[in-house]
Amino acid sequence: MRVTDYELFAVPPRWLFLKLETSTGLVGWGEPIVQGRLETVRAAVDEFVSGYLLGKDPLEIERHWRTMYQGGYYRGGPILMSALSGIDHALWDIKGKHYGAPVHELLGGQVRDRVLVHQWIGGEDEEEIAKAAITRRNQGYKALKMNATAEFRSLEPPNAVERARRRVATVRDAVGDDLYLGVDFHGRVSKQMARRLVEALEPYGLMFVDQPVLPEHSEYLSTLTERTSVPIATGERFYSRYDFKPLLTEGAVTVIQPDVTHVGGITELRKITTMAEAFDVAVVPHCPLSPIAFAANLQVVFSSHNAVMQEQDLSLHDPAESVGLQYLEDPETFEFDDGYVSRPTEPGLGIDVDESYVREQSRADVKWYNPVWRHEDGGIAEW
Repeated sequence: MRVTDYELFAVPPRWLFLKLETSTGLVGWGEPIVQGRLETVRAAVDEFVSGYLLGKDPLEIERHWRTMYQGGYYRGGPILMSALSGIDHALWDIKGKHYGAPVHELLGGQVRDRVLVHQWIGGEDEEEIAKAAITRRNQGYKALKMNATAEFRSLEPPNAVERARRRVATVRDAVGDDLYLGVDFHGRVSKQMARRLVEALEPYGLMFVDQPVLPEHSEYLSTLTERTSVPIATGERFYSRYDFKPLLTEGAVTVIQPDVTHVGGITELRKITTMAEAFDVAVVPHCPLSPIAFAANLQVVFSSHNAVMQEQDLSLHDPAESVGLQYLEDPETFEFDDGYVSRPTEPGLGIDVDESYVREQSRADVKWYNPVWRHEDGGIAEW
């Protein structure tokens, strides 16, 4: 069997899909994307596949991964690793279909029957966010995640911290103590303010605070972890096991959130998860993306003891209304019940992509860029 051809599809709302074809007729799907840099990633995928992968045996995944990662001399970073990620998803999809098994069976088999998923909630003020939280709870979700704040300056007065505290307190009061509640700082908070803000949120029993500071300032995370009882998380803007290594060896975090579309795919996510297990660090993979990325994550989660929860933003409670799930032949592929998703059992990634719908949607002009936020003085703010 050989890789014979490939296609890339840019589809709404901001996704890029890869289809790999083989000489036996087996097809694999992957999702290589950096949101806001779609065309740049497309070019990197073209270079990897046309310049190396075409004509190769798709089953030799580890060999291909090492060659594409190491063979170019310059390596790592969001563009190259995201391109490699989508290719890796598609290769694993092919391999699973070749052997007639879901990918997690090829990674050693299941460690659980179902996995808890968390759902994003948003809103402009605390009352609006609380209503969204109640709605999601009533839809069956047991774990929620929200932003702590909008733009946040390097130095803020006490009222700014108080506003963030009220947001979280109002949501916690609305949903009670039975739900998991994660809070994302999104790298918007300086290390000067992060400790103060985390301390203010300690009474609310958070499952974690995510990205309390930017990845560029990760050396501060171990100090923050030592000074709070709140689990500290980060990882969506890290791109390989080598980026995560200092976080683990320094005891900087208790939760990591690698993204299967950015860290080098299933191959690297599994290695990062195994590394984290040795340090008693939980893994909650980041995934605000399509069902292809979600399916790829699930294959690692179901074969990894310390991958305890999975992010998703697919409205799993109502497949008929989900924009993302329409890309599947069966939008009800992921069995959601009581806040959990059941273990996938179909070969490969466990999904059947609706190729005709993908082609139809790829006619749209997909141009999405990150919003640019500014402080009141006109200076740029973290989004």
